Amino acid sequence: MKTLFVLFFSVSFSVNSFSQLLRKTAPVPTGSQVKWQQLEYYMFIHFGPNTFTDKEWGHGDEDPAVFNPAQLDAMQWASTAKKAGMKGIIITAKHHDGFCLWPSKFSTHTVRESKWKNGKGDVLKELSAACKKYGLKFGVYLSPWDRNHPAYGTSEYNKIFAGELEEVHTNYGDIFEQWFDGANGEGPNGKKQIYDWPLFRSVVYKYHPNAIIFSDIGPGCRWVGNENGFAGLTNWSSITTDGYGIGEKGPPSKLLNEGDENGKYWIPAECDVSIRPGWFYSPSTDNKVKSVDELLNIYFSSVGRNGNLLLNVPVDRRGLIATPDSIRLMEFRSKLNKIFSSNLALHKKVIIAESNSKKLSPQFITDGKFNTYWNLSETSGSFIIELGKPQSVNHIVLQEYILLGQKVKSFSIEYWDGKMFRELAKQTTIGYKRILSFPAVMTDKIRINILDAKASPKISEVQLF
Repeated sequence: MKTLFVLFFSVSFSVNSFSQLLRKTAPVPTGSQVKWQQLEYYMFIHFGPNTFTDKEWGHGDEDPAVFNPAQLDAMQWASTAKKAGMKGIIITAKHHDGFCLWPSKFSTHTVRESKWKNGKGDVLKELSAACKKYGLKFGVYLSPWDRNHPAYGTSEYNKIFAGELEEVHTNYGDIFEQWFDGANGEGPNGKKQIYDWPLFRSVVYKYHPNAIIFSDIGPGCRWVGNENGFAGLTNWSSITTDGYGIGEKGPPSKLLNEGDENGKYWIPAECDVSIRPGWFYSPSTDNKVKSVDELLNIYFSSVGRNGNLLLNVPVDRRGLIATPDSIRLMEFRSKLNKIFSSNLALHKKVIIAESNSKKLSPQFITDGKFNTYWNLSETSGSFIIELGKPQSVNHIVLQEYILLGQKVKSFSIEYWDGKMFRELAKQTTIGYKRILSFPAVMTDKIRINILDAKASPKISEVQLF
């Protein structure tokens, strides 16, 4: 019994020591961050008085009566998102105008004061139910800037906003992401608010400890530094946010866009972009919905560069996702399905130049499972995927096993032309997922060269299409 206890203690100590060492040498994601990254693609919905006034930023002096969507159907929103292949929906529960899409007891500028459903409606209640029905994650955007509330700019307001957060996080089921905008302008009294971010975050974590909090500095995920949906060609999930704030005091765009190889914290990038020129619906942009090619470029530049894609699809004045947007989403989904329908590398033979234990078999690279990986013994190395016969290849997907961190600093891809290997691409980071698109080549072998890494890389998956 004593021997067993000593053995158990030794093993536990070793595992704990390794975990502590890993966190000291490089940041790693929490389990919630890994699950968040695996969502990859979800919907943003901007909706409120601005939808009816044709504004992007309302002034807070709008008559609540303008909000009156006669055909509001959250089930249509969720159904559209599901068919588009999205994994969740984040809605602007409260934008800068202060209008609440739920009947908050902390405000008189809400759906309760509107004509919609004679003041008896609750958009958040309907959307959370729709997300649950369609198996989607539900998230919320609440702006701390309030251009309507008379207490904004006073010491009392932070408690009021915390109360609004508490209402949202206690009445609408599980919330996977809390989106915080750093905008901080004047309220109706001409004053600005000093936000109590620790208080706001504490409310979120009290009720949803696994929620991902978005802001310029996370801590769950970070803004990518632009509203075009593009992450950097180099994109580290690590970043040092010490000394920075949210909004005007946020990190510089380049740091947000690329992360930091030696960053202190794991705060991956989320890429937000609208399917239209503006964030809120406007009849004038019905013919300006992004094309399939534009959306595909955004997808490759976000999900394909170690980020998540938050695509805004504004609800129109009827309370529905407009037909042009819906059609484009389905066309885009069809395009993605066509590209990624058949993984040519699945279960194909992998050849390496070095020996590894069976536990770390290179075949894990092509087994179709994220939770297995091959461990390079050095910070560089190569492996070849044999396809068995010449096939046309024009896309490659690479993944690192991020539970143990992000390691790869540079890599290259080569194809066998029948006589020699020729270079297809040379890039920097991989992270959770890297997607490369190139003119089609006929080949029966693809070689991946890990040129440099921070430490021994863990390659989870390589897929060819």
